[in-house]
Amino acid sequence: MVEYKLLTGEDNSEFCDRVTEFLNKGWELYGSPIMHTDSSWKNNRMVGQAVVRRNKN
Repeated sequence: MVEYKLLTGEDNSEFCDRVTEFLNKGWELYGSPIMHTDSSWKNNRMVGQAVVRRNKN
């Protein structure tokens, strides 16, 4: 079984820390990171990164 999560948030160090936390818990990066910009937002960049964890069964 493969678990999949899409982590999203503002483009800041907290988001990077979340991704690092998942990697340290055995998750793997899946695909390329994404970035969306919108000038109407306070922080105009939202980012995302998919991660997967493969369960050994």
